[in-house]
Amino acid sequence: MSLSVVAPVAGRAMPLSEVPDPVFSAAMVGPGMAIDPSRDGRTVAVSPVEGTVVKLHPHAYVVQSSTGAGVLVHLGIDTVQLAGAGFELLVDENAEVAAGDPIVAWDPAEVERGGRSAICPVVALDAAPADLDNLTESGTVATGSQIFVWDR
Repeated sequence: MSLSVVAPVAGRAMPLSEVPDPVFSAAMVGPGMAIDPSRDGRTVAVSPVEGTVVKLHPHAYVVQSSTGAGVLVHLGIDTVQLAGAGFELLVDENAEVAAGDPIVAWDPAEVERGGRSAICPVVALDAAPADLDNLTESGTVATGSQIFVWDR
């Protein structure tokens, strides 16, 4: 079964290996890619897949598909230190969402002004690198455009 994963934010696609965080750059939580988001003011991060929001923090969320595939979206690096400041939750944990549905509003430029990276890793949890096809690791991506296919 194949699961299409879409970009939660618009910006420049990049490999996980370039994320300025050792846990993500070494793919310790799983394979995937990252997006250096556009700095267009307040923006909305969306669900990368259809499913249930099983974990929801202001700076990160996991959406699990009906097949059990969990996709982690992390909004910036070290943003847990902000304790939610600058982030607005648009859904509740356990919400059922479609791919592209709004999850969190935030301002990547504000995160950057605070001395943190705004780069957003998008990770296939508990997947093997070989499970991902059509991985987008360069160029510009639009919110809601396919960034990889997860073969399960």
